[in-house]
Amino acid sequence: MTDLLKHYQPFLQQLADTDLADWLNSLPQQISQGLDEKRYGDLPRWKKVLTQLPEWQADSIDLNHAAVAVLGNTNAEQQAEFTELLKGLHPWRKGPFHLFGVDIDTEWRSDWKWDRLEKHISPLQGRKVLDIGCGSGYHCWRMRGAGAELVIGIDPTPLFIMQFFLLQHYIQDHAVTVLPMGIEHLPAKLQFFDTVFSMGVLYHRRSPFDHLIELRDCLRPGGELVLETLVIDGDEGQVLVPEDRYARMGNVWFLPSSATLMQWLKKVGFVDIVLLDETVTSIAEQRRTDWMTFYSLEQFLDPNDHSKTLEGYPAPKRAIISAKTAQKNSES
Repeated sequence: MTDLLKHYQPFLQQLADTDLADWLNSLPQQISQGLDEKRYGDLPRWKKVLTQLPEWQADSIDLNHAAVAVLGNTNAEQQAEFTELLKGLHPWRKGPFHLFGVDIDTEWRSDWKWDRLEKHISPLQGRKVLDIGCGSGYHCWRMRGAGAELVIGIDPTPLFIMQFFLLQHYIQDHAVTVLPMGIEHLPAKLQFFDTVFSMGVLYHRRSPFDHLIELRDCLRPGGELVLETLVIDGDEGQVLVPEDRYARMGNVWFLPSSATLMQWLKKVGFVDIVLLDETVTSIAEQRRTDWMTFYSLEQFLDPNDHSKTLEGYPAPKRAIISAKTAQKNSES
């Protein structure tokens, strides 16, 4: 078992009192596999960052504004040293965060996406929530700030798990966790969560229908899916299948129109399907920063025409759709 399992002990204890208790038979081993140093050679370096964290106590925590914030008294020298420590977990992709006077200006202004959906979905107060492909957990904290009773994020990227551990070190709210796994590692047909978020995942899945069925089966009857993904303009039935790469990404399989995506959701049994938003991603929302110095959206677009990707496809547009499971799920 990995020594990082200690970070999950309070969460695992909480899980014992839920309908997910049987998962405890396999979950510790899954966590260990997801954080295996033999598979991920950078883990020792990232773990060292965690061991060097200052033992500062938060004066206040704010989960309800653009930057998830942990506030406390620090001076300029402490902030400079803390900044260098935090950059040991570069790149920071989803955020922003504000920790003890240090602003983590992440690649994505993830708060913009939250602002586009927050007022249009079922209130999260008291709900059990799953966030798939959650990165470091920015939206998980916003969900908790909106009143969710339990928030489980999943993401298979170990760096993002380490960033979550860093945040949890100071926030100390074990109703929120991020597990090192993908949706395929969840127990089958859970039918447990009140709300499931899948944001920025569908286009990476080879079979969109299988992913939608997996999402449906995570939800209790009458639960709500919040689906955010890349789309194209077009009518029902229209889908873009990139020949090779899309905006430099090699693992983009399907970009449907919003109408097509809603048709897919209906086909696998969702009801009350609503298109909440369509927005073209701007280079102000996704960009290079001091906290993510690799290529970002501007480098993925045609330099002479930002309405197109480098490959000549329509520039990224994202839709947010809500849908509910029927009160009694039917077999797929």
